[in-house]
Amino acid sequence: MSEVKVNKISPRTACGTVTLGDSGDTFTIPSGATITNSGTASGFGATGETSWDTTVKTTGTFTATAGVGYFLNTTGGIITVNLPAGAAGSSVAMVDYAGTWDTNAVTVNANGAEKIGGIAAAATLNTEGQSVTFVYIDGTQGWVNVIDSTSNVRGEDFITATVSGACNTLTTAPDCGNFKVATFKGPGTFTVCTASGLAANNEVSYIVVAGGGAGGGGNAGSSGGAGGGGAGGFREKKSGIDTYTASPLDGATPITVTATAYPIAAGGGGNGIIGVAGGSGSVSTFDSITSAGGGGGGARAPAPGTVGDGLNGGSGGGGGYGSCPASGPGGCGNDPSTVPPQGQNGADYLIPAGSAPGGGGGAGAVGGTSPGACVGGVGGAGVTTAISGASVARAGGGGGGAQTSGAGGSGGGAAGHPGNPVNPNSGTDYTGGGGGGTSGGAPATPPANTTGGGGGSGIVIIRYKFQ
Repeated sequence: MSEVKVNKISPRTACGTVTLGDSGDTFTIPSGATITNSGTASGFGATGETSWDTTVKTTGTFTATAGVGYFLNTTGGIITVNLPAGAAGSSVAMVDYAGTWDTNAVTVNANGAEKIGGIAAAATLNTEGQSVTFVYIDGTQGWVNVIDSTSNVRGEDFITATVSGACNTLTTAPDCGNFKVATFKGPGTFTVCTASGLAANNEVSYIVVAGGGAGGGGNAGSSGGAGGGGAGGFREKKSGIDTYTASPLDGATPITVTATAYPIAAGGGGNGIIGVAGGSGSVSTFDSITSAGGGGGGARAPAPGTVGDGLNGGSGGGGGYGSCPASGPGGCGNDPSTVPPQGQNGADYLIPAGSAPGGGGGAGAVGGTSPGACVGGVGGAGVTTAISGASVARAGGGGGGAQTSGAGGSGGGAAGHPGNPVNPNSGTDYTGGGGGGTSGGAPATPPANTTGGGGGSGIVIIRYKFQ
């Protein structure tokens, strides 16, 4: 092998051309060697070819260098890029580093009176995941965007999931097209097929509403009334990346999902029972979250010396008539205790007012006490959330049943009813509303035991970002 060592190769004539080898020859540059360009290089790649600066740019303003691409992170605020003076074939590229240009845009300014896309004005880059490459063409068009991608290829950024079970649905949220809403009206499974590569996107929003308690039943021996059923427990957590308006009870335990199946239970409402306290609602569950069924309303007590107690639960049932001299206390809400509280207390039966049963507790307010003789207390108000994409009230308490019955609480609570023969008023399904209590024999003819209204069934809603 021959070796030639020289310090400089020059053409034989001034300003001539030096040719290295013949067509087809290969010149190998060994590892570690450096070629320094101190003039103008041409023919070493396509016009507008870009080298990348991997030092990520954040908020502020900077002047780009021709032939360089930049990663721009606008998580903390907007970025302004000043393009260099244009020279035909020069290029500048930019990439949305964190997928945040839709929140904080990038402003691109041309040099002096030069143009961008034929217009002498700044350009705005405000599309999530966008990347662009500008090449300077001429004085007419100036900098022209020759490559524009609106989808950076990343790891799996979002949750993908499926829903099973009769009557359960998976829809796109009407208020924001980037979120899916999984609604469970009965038992089923929420299956996370793939989790996101971004931890924040794996936290889901949810409400878990249990079945409402039934209203208390009346007894033929008296017109004394029965208490309204308590609402099913209401628990909610809005994830840190979500956008809807949550209820005042937002703040339950966060749930971060993984790629697995989550069994869901949406509790049924309690059943009304002739002449005795209403049945309590059933629990609803999602992962570590359990909401307690609403407490049944206290009965118009069927036997002397007994008490028409409202039952404890997510929200407590209202108190019913207890044969003298006792009165029925309302049931306790938020049982078992959660933070924020999943529901409120039912109201007591008031002896001095005569027939005065209490309203069942709601998620947002205690049950109402009777305002006077032969008048039932109103059900406690529920709470409103827009997790499904529209504002909906849920978990209202049932009204007490008397000759003038109490109204149901907002959010599916049923009004009480004055007596038999009637179809008792039931809480609204899929809200966890409490059932209405019923009065005893009067004004029914002939007197008869009566059945309280059933509680409304519960619901579980899960909301997550899918794009």
